[in-house]
Amino acid sequence: MIMSSFSWVTALLLLLYIAKLRLADAQIGVCYGMLGNNLPAAKEVIDVYRSNNIKRMRLYDPNQAALQALRNSGIELILGVPNSDLQGLATNSDSARQWVQRNVLSFWPSVKIKYITVGNEVRPVGDSTSWMAQYVLPAIQNVYQAIRAQGLHDQIKVSTAIDMSLLGNSFPPSQASFRADVRSYLDLIIGYLVYAGAPLLTNIYPYFSYKDNPRDISLPYAIFTSPNVVVQDGQYGYQNLFDAMLDAVHAAIDNTGIGFVEVVVSESGWPSSGDFGATYDSAQIYLDNLIRHVNGGTPRRPWKPTETYLFAMFDENQKNPELEKHFGLFFPNKQKKYSFGFGAERRREFFANEFNATVVPLLKSDI
Repeated sequence: MIMSSFSWVTALLLLLYIAKLRLADAQIGVCYGMLGNNLPAAKEVIDVYRSNNIKRMRLYDPNQAALQALRNSGIELILGVPNSDLQGLATNSDSARQWVQRNVLSFWPSVKIKYITVGNEVRPVGDSTSWMAQYVLPAIQNVYQAIRAQGLHDQIKVSTAIDMSLLGNSFPPSQASFRADVRSYLDLIIGYLVYAGAPLLTNIYPYFSYKDNPRDISLPYAIFTSPNVVVQDGQYGYQNLFDAMLDAVHAAIDNTGIGFVEVVVSESGWPSSGDFGATYDSAQIYLDNLIRHVNGGTPRRPWKPTETYLFAMFDENQKNPELEKHFGLFFPNKQKKYSFGFGAERRREFFANEFNATVVPLLKSDI
C-alpha cells in the first residue's frame, strides 16, 4: 500500500507539473522579421525554431520561402497582411479571395495558420499610416469572408494588430479608454471581432514606457523584478508594467460596452543596445521573466494565460533607428543571444528547481 500510494502521488504530481509547464510553453511565440541582409535562409530559421522548442511564429507577410519551410513543422502561425496590401484587399473581394488561395489554402493544413493579422499598427490620426485606416476593416471583412467560404473561420481567426498609442488614458488600468479621435475606427473593428469570435492583437512594450518616463516608472517595475505591488487599482494590484499595460487594453475594450474580446500580445521585447535603458542585462531579465510570467494571466484576467509573441527572432541590421537593430533573441549566425530557454530546457530547469524542493518532501511525508 505504501508503494502504491507513493506511485499514485508521484504520477499525479508529475502530470500536474508537466501540464502546467506545457501550458506555459504553449503561450510563447517569436516574431520572425526579415529586415536584415545577413539572416539565414528560411529553412534554417525554421530549424532554429524547432531545435529551441519555439512552437509559435509571427510572420509579417506571406513570404513564400518561409511558408514552404513551415510545412509539417508543427509551428502555429500568425500570418500577416502587410499594410501595403490593405487597399487592394479592401476594394476588391476577388483580390482577397486570391490572396487567401495563394497564401493560406495553398499551405493549409500542413502550415498551422492560427491567425491572419490584416495590417500592423495602423494609426487613424496624425500618422503616415492614417490614410490606410479606411481600408483596415473592409480588408479584414473580405479576408474573413474568403476564409469563411472555405469553412475555416473557426480555425483561422482574422484580426489586426494595434499599438498602445490608440489609448487615450491608460492609468489607472481600470479607467483606460481608447482615444476619442480613434473610436469611430476602433469601435467598428471591435464589433467585428465580437461577431467573428476573434482576438485583438496588441503590441505591448514596457521598454518604451520606461524609456520615455524613467522618473515615474522604475526599472524593476518594467522588467518584472519589483518585490511588491507598485500600483493598486481598486481590487487589482500590479507588480509589473506589462500586466498594467495589458489590462489597460482589456479595460479599454470593456469600457466601449461593445462586447468581450480577448487580447493576444502580438509583440513584446526589450532591446539589448542602442538607446537609454537598452542593455543586455535588462533585456535578458525582461524576456526571461516574460516567458515565465504569461502563463499566470493578469490581475484583470487571472484565469486566462496570455498568448504572447516575443520580438524578434534576430537582430535585423537594416532597421532604423539604431535601437531597432537590437531586439533579437538570436544573432544572425543562429547563436542564442541570451541564456534562457523556451521549452524542453525550461522544463528540465523547473523540474530540478521546483519538483525536488516541493514534491519529494510531500512524498516522504506520505510514506
